[in-house]
Amino acid sequence: MKTKRKVNTALRKEMTFLEALARRCPQDVDVLKALGDLYTRTGRYEDGLKTDLELERLCPRESLVWYNLACSYALLNRTKEALAALERSIVLGYRDARWIREDRDLDSLKKDQRFIALLQRLTP
Repeated sequence: MKTKRKVNTALRKEMTFLEALARRCPQDVDVLKALGDLYTRTGRYEDGLKTDLELERLCPRESLVWYNLACSYALLNRTKEALAALERSIVLGYRDARWIREDRDLDSLKKDQRFIALLQRLTP
């Protein structure tokens, strides 16, 4: 129990720090990426989605940004938006089919035929 409390305290401190930094530097992509990841890891999916949408605005041609956006949508069971973002990430060059298959953030999509079709585009 003590270890879990330390982790939670550490994550809260990190989140507080990154949120303050994001307010001071709202277009700092590295800060936003770290904050979005932290939101997702701590179950704050709506906040993660907001951060990923801001990153998509700032980095519209970055495949990993779109991939993370797909994950945020999937975690919120927004299948249509998740699949569209995942497809955009693939169009922009995201190619890690193995990770897509294993990523638990995408579990809500994995039985959808559109998801399966997207994966098939990546496998030779």
